[in-house]
Amino acid sequence: MTMVSVGIPTVRSGARPSLDGRPDVPQLLDKFGRVAKDLRVSITEKCSLRCTYCMPEEGLPAIPADELLSATEIVRLVTIAVRQLGVEEVRFTGGEPLMRRDLEEIIAGCAEAVPGTPLSMTTNAVGLQHRAAALAKAGLGRINVSLDSVDRAQFAQLTRRDRLQSVLAGITAARAAGLTPIKVNAVLMPQTIDGAVDLLQWCHDAGVELRFIEEMPLDADHEWARDNMITAERLLGVLGEHFELVEVGRDDPSSPAEAWTVDGGPGTVGIIASVTRSFCSDCDRTRLTADGRVRSCLFSDQEIDLRDSLRNGASDDDIAMAWRGAMWNKWAGHGINVDGFTPPERSMGAIGG
Repeated sequence: MTMVSVGIPTVRSGARPSLDGRPDVPQLLDKFGRVAKDLRVSITEKCSLRCTYCMPEEGLPAIPADELLSATEIVRLVTIAVRQLGVEEVRFTGGEPLMRRDLEEIIAGCAEAVPGTPLSMTTNAVGLQHRAAALAKAGLGRINVSLDSVDRAQFAQLTRRDRLQSVLAGITAARAAGLTPIKVNAVLMPQTIDGAVDLLQWCHDAGVELRFIEEMPLDADHEWARDNMITAERLLGVLGEHFELVEVGRDDPSSPAEAWTVDGGPGTVGIIASVTRSFCSDCDRTRLTADGRVRSCLFSDQEIDLRDSLRNGASDDDIAMAWRGAMWNKWAGHGINVDGFTPPERSMGAIGG
């Protein structure tokens, strides 16, 4: 699909998006023929770490408690997404989802409302060792762990917190609770490229799948620069000096990660090259922010408010139609490589991964 420059429109919160030209189908279809089946639900802007590529040192501005989606509201929206809009899997994100005391209630409510739908979570795993068993019992199926380094000093520098041991303990507890397969996500940074080999070796030995992610312009401090980022090509060069890598590609066109076998397999390493090998033409994601807004693309500031609709008595059908409209107007692509690109106002921590 040809990428086009589409600008960054802003839609007033609660405005009804245009459905002009949209066929009468229930799925979350967009104008480019993509269908969103993967729902990411951010449940908080709070986080126990302060990763430099995600959050400012002081953290994100707090969302007032009454503006956050409640557990009941999250369950209702997930139910609408699965039953009326064709969503096939749900992942809970943040901030850090473990910062919600009612996380187990949210998971259990969704598991009961949409039985059989895979429920997963992206987490930094700080404190997970104390909750992994309860989350598995509530219905959580597996986790992705954000972990950029297994070097304690480097981890502390990147996250501004000395919590590596808690993360590793959380991974161990998740495995014991059956929250598998466990995937580790690592953002490629100039500070961590030298530790990439050690991280891959650790994940290989621990039996978890590692996926490196090219840094995207989603940092709260807006310091991202194309010239400073570590590309997939450079990473492959570094890893290739220590491991035998054989490309196997994507197991699903909508999967963001390209995979390589490591030393003959069966272990693999994945690379999500969002910047240099864009996969926007196959994107199948739709996102809900912690304050109840549909976001069709990480890089679009266009948001449709479903929270106020919920609280003002809208029916499930009304909410589903507004959601369809939000996705119908999804951009062709993020436009990072287009002249005049402007990063979104919200950082990754405020949007949800």
